[in-house]
Amino acid sequence: MLTGLNDSQKVAAQHIDGPLLILAGAGSGKTKTITTRLAYLISIGIDPASILTLTFTNKAATEMRERAYALLDNINYPPLLCTFHKFGLLFLKFHIDKLGRKNNFVIIDSDDKKKILKTIDKDITTSVLASEVSKYKNSTMSIEEVKASAQDKYHMKIADVYEKYENYIAQNNLVDFDDLLLLTYQILEQNEDLAIATSQRYQYIMVDEYQDTNELQYKLLKKLCTNHNNLCVVGDDDQSIYGWRGATIKNILTFGETFENALTIKLEENYRSTTKILFHANSLIEHNRDRLGKKLVATRGEGSSVKLYESGDENEETRKIVDDIKKLVESGESAQDIAILFRVNALSRALEEGLVRGNIKYKLVGGIKFYERAEIKDLIAYFRVITNSNDNFSIKRIVNKPKRGIGKTTIDKLEMESLKEAKSIFQIIKEYTPEQLSQLVGKKNSRTLKVFMASVEDLQDVLQEAKMRFIDLFEETFDFKSTYDKLIDTDDRHANIDEFYGYLRDFFMTNPDLSLEDFLNEISLESAQDGINDEYISLMSIHASKGLEFKHLFVIGLEEGFFPIVGDGSDIEEERRLGYVALTRAKDNLTLSFVHSRFYKGRRAQLTKSRFLTESDLIKGSLTIEKNDAFKKDDLVKHKIFGMGRVISVQKAGKDLKLKINFGGNKRDILSSFVEKIS
Repeated sequence: MLTGLNDSQKVAAQHIDGPLLILAGAGSGKTKTITTRLAYLISIGIDPASILTLTFTNKAATEMRERAYALLDNINYPPLLCTFHKFGLLFLKFHIDKLGRKNNFVIIDSDDKKKILKTIDKDITTSVLASEVSKYKNSTMSIEEVKASAQDKYHMKIADVYEKYENYIAQNNLVDFDDLLLLTYQILEQNEDLAIATSQRYQYIMVDEYQDTNELQYKLLKKLCTNHNNLCVVGDDDQSIYGWRGATIKNILTFGETFENALTIKLEENYRSTTKILFHANSLIEHNRDRLGKKLVATRGEGSSVKLYESGDENEETRKIVDDIKKLVESGESAQDIAILFRVNALSRALEEGLVRGNIKYKLVGGIKFYERAEIKDLIAYFRVITNSNDNFSIKRIVNKPKRGIGKTTIDKLEMESLKEAKSIFQIIKEYTPEQLSQLVGKKNSRTLKVFMASVEDLQDVLQEAKMRFIDLFEETFDFKSTYDKLIDTDDRHANIDEFYGYLRDFFMTNPDLSLEDFLNEISLESAQDGINDEYISLMSIHASKGLEFKHLFVIGLEEGFFPIVGDGSDIEEERRLGYVALTRAKDNLTLSFVHSRFYKGRRAQLTKSRFLTESDLIKGSLTIEKNDAFKKDDLVKHKIFGMGRVISVQKAGKDLKLKINFGGNKRDILSSFVEKIS
């Protein structure tokens, strides 16, 4: 199984005990190396049940599983290979009772989360609230800590919303995505014996895309390593591009300090891109300071030069790219080998219009996802109620779909009664006599709700006996499609519902031992990349392109303000890493494009070409690049009085930096403007 690996890959694949960082450059055979290591561990007799491999997407987990198993003659039972969130889901099913919760919890998605937050507070923008709640959870902050850290009335109000939100989801036994990891961590933190037992169970842990981990994931991994230090992480500090959602590059940069005696192996042979493409990618990323350092070397030969398009505006830019794509397709190139990337999603508008005019089929990756469409979310809510009739949140969403005359006033009365009696809405409907229910919601609504309740229970019985029959009977019982009759897009919505039914049938046929609840949990963990279609060229943001590769690649919008994004809150090093990710998606042909003006947010703006074009050595001297005088830990510096020293820590001090420097054993705080860096 080691045949075909290069020397660095072989060392990594055969490493057994102790912490290991595989620093894997783009296209350097990262997946091949980690899957071979997984297969190698099993081949030398290590119990597969003691191996845990964690990924960020279902697609990555599936690919690794298939490739690892292909290397083994036979395998008695598989190791656990799944996403972080799937691991959290499995763990909570067994152990959430330690938090006083029941294991029939319901996973809510980001849209559900926002709806709950909006019912709590209508003044603060819901997306802001959702982001803050996620930030608190991924920083493992308790409600008390959040309140204590609030600096003003605004943040105190957000802290109050956070407390009410947490109370609501706990009372309704709901779990949001962040909870899948946070609650898992809290259980391990509060139960040392369980942490030790879990660590003993998973003696060998591997993590893919380690540069994308956040503080919570890091802490969870530390708990999983309570009883050993056999942690192998693979990642690329130059592809850390998710700082905006909490990922911290610090995790990979400090791996060697956090896990003692860690071995670092660099994979620098690139099997994806040509020499000319890698030359520009390497030139760009070398301008970053916060990196462990490596240089990709091409194995595929020189290749074609990188093309640079200069256009007057976005329409001229689109015409050039559409013409190129037409020629590629007419010459026999497959549409799935072609992609267009952009830093700012709004730039896709002109492209989409141009592709439609050019009769080129395209897939906008990261548009409205299938499972976020209103009709599909309604259908999922119905199935949630059937698997867990005590799910108030889902009942409120669908009790009047199709319309049954159950309005908001009735739903509010049912919810108030539910809180007062400490029973679910479904229990109220079921347990109250017709007379009691009539007093609460009126005679007509009482009859309607009793019929609804009986229908749900009938379907629950059918589900236990005949899962395939259940799907047909569900539509017959509720006439669900009629909810979307007489809409402009009725046909599309009906087609989406049929697609969902078909997917559910396929799931039951492929997984006869799994339940409807398993299906709902699986689709809750779907990722944006799982739906890329082979028949279309792909349009996507650079963030969405990570992990993918294309034979022919176009990157548009290389202007200051668009790429890189500049200004308050922007991180030029992360922007540069995004540039590196974009360039290294290309296999054979890469075209970069900039314009002199764009129509954006209602007006036409005059633009300057991106500094990245100069930094990547595509153009010479077109921009004055700001000198990067930032200091970081371990820099060697010289002071005119104290001599040479090593930087221990860095803090902001107004417009300057305050450096703690070790001058031969004497530690001093010195402002950065009084020292010079020694290269």
